[in-house]
Amino acid sequence: MFIEHLPPESHTMTALRNELTPIQLAEQADKGEPEKGRWSQQEQLLAAAVDAIRRLEWVLISVNVDKKSKRPDPPEPMRRPGAGPRKKKAQLTEGSANRLFELLQGGAA
Repeated sequence: MFIEHLPPESHTMTALRNELTPIQLAEQADKGEPEKGRWSQQEQLLAAAVDAIRRLEWVLISVNVDKKSKRPDPPEPMRRPGAGPRKKKAQLTEGSANRLFELLQGGAA
């Protein structure tokens, strides 16, 4: 009961958070309610400001890159307590693209 009222940056709360499995982190992220989070409102606002600045920097770089050049990936949001990192989207490789093309052309065996 007393542990629940410790500040989120305390060693105890940090240790408890670090002991969570990836599945537990994903569950917390799915049911997460940032407005009820363990960060103070000031910390939440600061994280949102950092995310906005990173996004603006990414937009500025993306707009000024040559059309033929590869644009950088969008920035990851600042990690919040109780949320694991975002999962990367699957990339279409040349081999899987060729296989897909074969399937679309009636090559399913």
